[in-house]
Amino acid sequence: MKRKETSYPAENETCECHVIHEEAVASAKKTMPDDEALFDLADLFKMFADSTRIKIICALVNTELCVCDIAAFLSMTKSAISHQLRLLRQAKLVRPRREGKIVYYTLDDDHVAGILAQGLAHVQE
Repeated sequence: MKRKETSYPAENETCECHVIHEEAVASAKKTMPDDEALFDLADLFKMFADSTRIKIICALVNTELCVCDIAAFLSMTKSAISHQLRLLRQAKLVRPRREGKIVYYTLDDDHVAGILAQGLAHVQE
């Protein structure tokens, strides 16, 4: 996959003024979620910061799979997959469904697929 070149501001392109735009700052403060919500959001994004978890989420977008299926698909051990699924369950990104001795996993809701789709759209633009 070819990566798009990204231009970042040079050091001399930083703000050199000493003016505080009171209305803009007040507007930003007004729309800022509370700290607890921001911490929860940061924890959510941490779940997306691991390529194995991203692969598991991608695999579950259109189908439910058991641990053995996911382990075979990703060429990993069941133990490693179970560990990642436990983290994803705790973050409410996947949910289990037991059928006899088999536990199937699926995405917890449509929001998870939406977060994934938006992230992919962003990195592919």
